[in-house]
Amino acid sequence: QVQLVESGGGLVQAGVSLRLSCAASGLTFSAYNMGWFRQAPGKEREYVAAISRSGADTYYADSVKGRFTISRDNAKNTVYLQMNSLKPEDTAVYYCAASRLYSGSYRSNDYNVWGQGTQVTVSS
Repeated sequence: QVQLVESGGGLVQAGVSLRLSCAASGLTFSAYNMGWFRQAPGKEREYVAAISRSGADTYYADSVKGRFTISRDNAKNTVYLQMNSLKPEDTAVYYCAASRLYSGSYRSNDYNVWGQGTQVTVSS
């Protein structure tokens, strides 16, 4: 069974850091490009960051560039999102996703496996 499971979310104050993890199972992790998306209440899901199969290439939305870092450990079948200098506008459910074909895509339709999400709430 193909599965992505996110963890690491929580309630934090503005300015602090969090690291999200996404553990993959049931697929050949190193064959998939990975991405992080988020969805705030009442808003559409939006792209956050992506990473290529090997981890050599990373991509970011302008809203998180310089604050967030995506990385992966193919030996552990896990992708991470290090989030620094968190802001209240970062509050959302964060999803990881896997794409067999597309590297660095910001389009959710290019990802064919999704996790259930983890809530991140940043208070001011």
